[in-house]
This record gives sequence, C-alpha cells and structure tokens, in this order.
Amino acid sequence: MSTGRLSVRAGVRDWAIAVGVAATLLVTGLSGQNSATRLDLFGYALLAAGGLALAARRRAPVPVLAVTGLCAVGYQAAGFDVPAVAYLFAVYAAVRAGHRTITVAASVTMLAALPLAALASGLHDVGEALAQARGALELAWLIAAGAAGEALRQAERRADEAERTREETARRRAHEERLHIARELHDSLTHQISVIKVQAEVAVHVARKRGEQVPEALLAIQEAGREATRELRATLEALRDDGKSPPHGLDHVPELVERVRATGLDAKLTIKGQRHDVPAAVDRTAYRIVQESLTNIARHAAAATAWVRIDHRPDALVIRVDDDGEAASDTAAVPGVGLLGMRERVTALGGRLRAAPRSEGGFSVQAELPVDRTS
Repeated sequence: MSTGRLSVRAGVRDWAIAVGVAATLLVTGLSGQNSATRLDLFGYALLAAGGLALAARRRAPVPVLAVTGLCAVGYQAAGFDVPAVAYLFAVYAAVRAGHRTITVAASVTMLAALPLAALASGLHDVGEALAQARGALELAWLIAAGAAGEALRQAERRADEAERTREETARRRAHEERLHIARELHDSLTHQISVIKVQAEVAVHVARKRGEQVPEALLAIQEAGREATRELRATLEALRDDGKSPPHGLDHVPELVERVRATGLDAKLTIKGQRHDVPAAVDRTAYRIVQESLTNIARHAAAATAWVRIDHRPDALVIRVDDDGEAASDTAAVPGVGLLGMRERVTALGGRLRAAPRSEGGFSVQAELPVDRTS
C-alpha cells in the first residue's frame, strides 16, 4: 500500500513538472512571437509536446530524451529562440537511469543539430546561428544536468548496497544465534532426555520380562521421552537449517500423514483443487499447521480418526484438520503453545485461523492462507 502511494505521488510530481516546463516554454515562445502562421502554430505544438513528454521520464527516459531533443530542434527550426529546458530535464533523468552513453551521444548530436536548425529558421550568419544555438543549450547547463543525474544515481546505488549489506548482516547474525541456541539445547537437554528415555525403556523391559504389570506412569514417561527426543531433534534441525536443504512443505504432507497413521491414528488425507506454486512461506506454514494439528490430536484428543483436507483455491490455500476426539462443542478451547504458534504464523501471512470444537464432537483447525497469483 505504501509503495502504491509513493508511486502515485511520483506520478503527480512528474506531471506537475511536465506541465510547468511546458507552460514556461510556451510563455517564452509567445513573448518572442507576434504572428500566428501555420509554422508558428507548429512551433507552439512542439514547445508544449517537449514539456509534456517529461511526464514519462521515469518510465521511458531514453524515448523522452529523443522526443525532447527533436522538439527542441524542431521549434528552433521554426524560428523560436527558446532554451531547450525540457531536454535538460530529460538528460538528468536518462543519466539517473544509467543511460550515460546514449545521453552523451544524443547531446553531441543536439549540439551539432541546433546551429543547423537556427540556420534553417532563416538566419544567414553562421556566427549568429552558433550564438543562438549556444543560448538554446548551454554546454555548462548540459554538463550540470548530467552530473546531477549521475550523482543521484550513485547515491541511490550506495543506499541500495548499504541496505543489502544490512540485510545480509542481519541474516548472518540470526543464523549464528540459531546455531548458538542449538548448541545450548543440545548440551543442556539432549543428554538428560536420552537418560530418561533409556531408563524408562529399561524399566518397562525388566517389568515385562518378570511378568509384572507395567505402571501407566512408567509407560507415559517412556512415551514422553520418545516424543521429547523427536521434538528436540526436529527443533535442532530447524535451528541449524542454513537454507541449503529444502524445508518441509506441502509435498511432505502425505509422508507426515503416513507416519501418524503408523502410530495407530487413522489419519486420512484429501486434496482438492488444482495445485499451483505457492510462496515458500505459505508452503512451510501449511506443513507446520498439519504437523502441529496431528501432534495435538495424537497427544491430547484421544481420537481414533483424523481428517486432513487441503483445498487449493484460486486466491487461497485452505488447510483443515478435524478429529473425532473427546472435545465437546460446548467446551471452550484452551489455546496452548501449539495453537498460539499456528495463529502467529497464519496472521503473519495475512491469513485467518479458526480452532474450535466441532458440533458433532472432536476438534477442528482451519487455516486460510492467501495466495497472490500475480507475484
């Protein structure tokens, strides 16, 4: 939105300058002309056209340079001794856009053509023609316009370079911080969780070998240790991700559903609509929503079945994960860390997330992620 407003303001400013230059040229031309012949009318048209052409100098600097130059030569040949102000603006715009060689060639051509145009207007003295051409396009003003355009171009280039450097530095620092956090997590948690997991599994194995009933608390510790190990490993992989390995996305959802099905939950996947390329952030968020939803179902829902639906719509990607667990429709959903994380991801992409119990029982998570097909 802000970029659009800046573009509109720039367009208005360009038109204001173009109209102002055209008016200045016309007033200057009228002050020196008293007749209204057909040739004079043609000259007035060239004066106006040369000024108004500046409205397009940002979009098409080289064509505007050519048009303003031809108009200046044309109205000089028609007998209008008016400075080539519009051409100076065009020189500034063309050099600023990086067209230095073309601008130099055009300016050399202009400096040669203006004396000829003055001679064509009826002057018979070569010295007088050269003086009129020099008055129409002063070399000093021409150099100043080009220098101003080049100075601004260099300043914009340095600003862009500084912005890229800042972004690269920020990315590097963020990556270093992720690696530091990964090392801290690995050093402080991995060993302890592994010990808990191994001890619980040994205790369960010994109890079963003796024919004793395994306490529910011990089985819960065993399963929690396994799940914590998986989660920690996934977290460390995400923190260490340097962007070289492809992140999980929609292509990995079927594999995720198969893994969940292997744990005993009857997970079903349905994909609707025509698949299109989606932005990387949307692709990753869709996978994370399915992953987090299925994890919550496996941990807390006591469900037998889960349904994963992915709907590719023209302007959005809709993810819905339902289960037939114990959640009741009259029970308020208590958002945990997983749901809060999903909501933050979806909101950051400009989407909507709905997480609530279903009327027929169980829980439903639905996310709508906007997809811009024009980008």
